[in-house]
Amino acid sequence: MRSWIAGLVLACAAAAQPGAAWSDAIPSLPTRNGLPTLAPLVAQVTPAVVNIAVLQRSPEEQNPLLRDPFFRRFFGLPESDEPQVAAGSGVVVDAEHGYVLTNHHVIQDAQRIVVTLKDNRRFPARLVGSDAGTDIALLKIDAKGLAALPFGDSDALQVGDFVLAIGNPFGLGQTVTSGIVSALGRSGLNIEGYENFIQTDASINPGNSGGALVNLRGELVGINTAIIGPSGGNVGIGFAVPANMARAVMQQLIRFGEVRRGRLGIKMQDLTPELAKGLGVAAREGVAVVEVQAGSPAARAGLLEGDVIVDLDGRPMRSAAELRAVLGVTPPGETVELRVLHGAGERTLRVRVGEPQASHATGGETIPELAGATFAVVEVEGEKGVLVTGVRAESRAFEYGLRAGDVVVGVNKKRVRSVAEIAQALRRSGQLSLNVARGDFLLTIPIR
Repeated sequence: MRSWIAGLVLACAAAAQPGAAWSDAIPSLPTRNGLPTLAPLVAQVTPAVVNIAVLQRSPEEQNPLLRDPFFRRFFGLPESDEPQVAAGSGVVVDAEHGYVLTNHHVIQDAQRIVVTLKDNRRFPARLVGSDAGTDIALLKIDAKGLAALPFGDSDALQVGDFVLAIGNPFGLGQTVTSGIVSALGRSGLNIEGYENFIQTDASINPGNSGGALVNLRGELVGINTAIIGPSGGNVGIGFAVPANMARAVMQQLIRFGEVRRGRLGIKMQDLTPELAKGLGVAAREGVAVVEVQAGSPAARAGLLEGDVIVDLDGRPMRSAAELRAVLGVTPPGETVELRVLHGAGERTLRVRVGEPQASHATGGETIPELAGATFAVVEVEGEKGVLVTGVRAESRAFEYGLRAGDVVVGVNKKRVRSVAEIAQALRRSGQLSLNVARGDFLLTIPIR
């Protein structure tokens, strides 16, 4: 922390010199004993960041083979089937209602969730809802005298902004680290289905998941969710879900208990310099529409192949991943406004987001590892996939994040075309995730 605080002090000193044009842009830091300090800010925000302890199902409960006594004896496995305890972090965002935001992967498979406040008070938590696609979950606790963090505008962040990461790394207890916003709109990390991450060099380690990323105003600008490191530790590259996305997910979880996603009915790709030249548009960033499905909401609104979407509801769209992420938390029935370029022309379109396309299949087969869901083979755009024809509420499949209407197209990025192929893939050891098409979007649902 010393290095960048020293940098701030030097910058402030330089800005104070005559003729410094940007001196007003440098905020003054509080001082203690003549030295700048972030202690007042830390004291203000840390009471809203909580530790989360999760009692999870034991591996035996999740894998039918491990419940088989003969299998356990044959492979010399211990007889114990104790539930597993995991730790993470969370953020109180509504003191009146006791709402706490955290990560989906923190509370996945939870049998019991306990929230511990900074003052060491402990409360059982109820899961309001969870969304695997954005890795956001919402808890509710019944507690008085809570402190809450106000939401900041994560769309207003710029690379170079100072941020603090607060959480519970390695179960040590509440920890504060500092850094800057290293990059915005990160995607292609194959962590979650709707990737639009804030990248930061503020240290984020295991256990920080679900904690707060705050700006120097004490506003919540992100939910810490992931790290990149060769050994699972921090190497200066961490990621957070933008606060605007987390807030949109929270609103849907409160309203519906789940996130409902609609569709525009387009295929899209990033605008490249070569593509921009071919389309005759002057924009350097945007989303090129490469196909518009007949009869889709996009077609009814007048969107055309070759259009370039540069703005949604006043927010610049710099990549297809960013547009997918925004639409991924937009429920069916809501109207969005698109600013579109076509050649040298520009127009504004209002599009009413539609319901996901229904696939015609009923009934279906079951898979033990995805108990509570039924599946049937369907054809999607000429390719076979496996439709989730139904999901029983509070079942294992429901907790993973599967929903009726999803189409499973792969396991660990390997194409599957039948229920048997999914079942066979899920019997393998190691980490497993489903690749699922939902509406216009492809998301990753971790299984283990």
